[in-house]
This record gives sequence, C-alpha cells and structure tokens, in this order.
Amino acid sequence: MNKLLFITQKVDKNDDVLGVYHRWIECLAEKIGKLNVVCLYEGRNNLPDSIGVYSLGKEIKVSKLKYIFNFYSYIWKLRKKYDSVLVHMNPVYVIFGGLFWKLSGKKVFLWYNHPMGNFTAKMGIALADKVFCTSPQSFSAKYKKTQLMPAGIDTEMFRKIPRISKKENRILCLGRISPIKKIEYLIEAVKILDKNGFGFELLIVGSPISNSDKLYYENLIRLSDDLISKGKIIFKPSIPNYKTPEIYNSASVYVNLTPSGSLDKAILEAMACQLSVIVANKMFINELKEELIFKDKDADDLAEKISNLISTDSTSKEKIGKDMREIVVKKHSLSSLVDMLLKYF
Repeated sequence: MNKLLFITQKVDKNDDVLGVYHRWIECLAEKIGKLNVVCLYEGRNNLPDSIGVYSLGKEIKVSKLKYIFNFYSYIWKLRKKYDSVLVHMNPVYVIFGGLFWKLSGKKVFLWYNHPMGNFTAKMGIALADKVFCTSPQSFSAKYKKTQLMPAGIDTEMFRKIPRISKKENRILCLGRISPIKKIEYLIEAVKILDKNGFGFELLIVGSPISNSDKLYYENLIRLSDDLISKGKIIFKPSIPNYKTPEIYNSASVYVNLTPSGSLDKAILEAMACQLSVIVANKMFINELKEELIFKDKDADDLAEKISNLISTDSTSKEKIGKDMREIVVKKHSLSSLVDMLLKYF
C-alpha cells in the first residue's frame, strides 16, 4: 500500500486560487491508500477523517519560528505513516526536510511549475528525487530529473452546464488580480472595441492579495473608469474555485493574458467548460488555432481576435468549445494526473 505525505500551501476549499488542491487531495486519497497533508494554512475543508491534515499555523498567526518547529514535529511524528513525500510548489520544504527524508529512506518529489527560479528553487530541485511540472517553459523543465505532467483539471466539475445560457458578447477574465496577469492590455483592447462601436461586457473576476497587487488593481479601476460608468466593464471579487464553472458557462469568450512560462490552470478550466479561449501563452501554439493566440502586450491584435471570435457563428463556436474540452480531457485531466503520480509513488 502506498503511503504519501503531501505538503502544500493551503487546504481551503473556499480559496479562489488554491481551493483546487482540495480536490487533488481527495483524488489522491482515493487511489493512494494512506495520505497525510501538511499545510501552511488550514481553512474550510470537508475531507474524510481518513486524511490527516496538519497545519503549520498561519491561520492562527503563529511566528515563523513556530512554523519551522511544527514542520519538523509533523514530519517526525508521521514518519511511519508515509513512504514518499510530494512537496507542492514550495521547494523550501525540500531543503528543510530533505536530509531527514534521505536518511529515512523516503522518496522526495517536488512539484514546481513556475517560469522563474531562485537559489531556493535550485536547491529544492537538486535535493528532490523527481520534479514535476506542467509547462515545458517552466524553470524546472530544463532539468533531466523533471517529468512533464497533466495539469490536473477536474473535468467532472469543469464542464458545460446546460441550464446556464451564455451571455452574448460577455468577455471573461478570471483569476488573481496581479501585474503578471497584464489585464491592462485587455482593458485597452476593449476600449478599442468600444471606439469601433462593438457591443460587449467585460467581466473581471478576481481579487488582489499583496500590496503591489492592490496598487495594480487600483490602477486598473482608473483605466476602466469610463467603461465602468457605461456598464461595459464590471469588476467582481474572487469566488471559490468550485463555484467558477458557473461563471465560465455564462461567458462567450475567456481571455487570459498570462505570458508564456507557466501554465495557468484557469485557461484549461475554461476550455473544459467548452468556453472559447484567447491566450497569450505560446505553450498553446500546437493546441489552439492561430486566431486564438494573440501577440503578447498587443491590445490591437487582442481586440481584433476578440471581435472575430465573438462574431463567429454559433455552430462554429460550439465546435471550438467541444474541441477545447477534448484537449483537456485527453491531456490534462485530474484522473490522468493521479494515475501518472501513482507510477512514481
């Protein structure tokens, strides 16, 4: 029987970004046998009692020294309850626990899917037995020990919902409000559409987290002021990940401006809901048609592609949506990810 220790940032079903990993934990537990989870922050979850969840204490605001004490306490206390360790996105935990795990004969796996990598990332990768990522443009992808993996989209949850009708001309942008998302170029693009008399509604769903995010968000509001007053741009705060399928199903097109380098799961979630997407990420160059990939930081090109896609006849759009879902089901489903992980554990 496989026994796994999964180390992640947050276990919180209501989190808009990290809530998706609640479902990962459930699916891993269903197939892996024994599963314990160590997280930095524990929020709302409805995991079965058979899954042990151990928080380092961020939700009660303990000190960083206490985080470290709790971490070592847990990996020692649980040592007989796991044979392998999967560290998700935080290579510092591989550095902290690597020596103990090596001496204890535990296999150490690191999930690192980020376009940038610092000294901590390099050390974590060096100490891990195997590294996983979803994008060939990820920082970790260049290492021989790295294995490309499916993104892990729950295609049962992210699907077309027949009872929800799409709002014609609704452009959706959903995700964390952060400078890396480059939402200002989408705002510039819809200003071009407005100037050309093209009817639309831009719905931006997401919230800032850091102080720099908040400043960025305030700047987006200023850029959008005239179209907000016209009811053409609407900002809404983030919602739990498990509620996003309804938002995807209500839109006509989803736009994601995250540059190449990492794989934003929101793109694949939208595709799984049979929502047409327009992206800047060149990773999709072999998956999507040329008219669905716009030039990074080019508002004119983005505006043209949005107007062309929205103006496409319904039969063609339906086929595009079905093709997109097929890509996700074949290459990025959660079930296929768990099956691949099990081969290593």
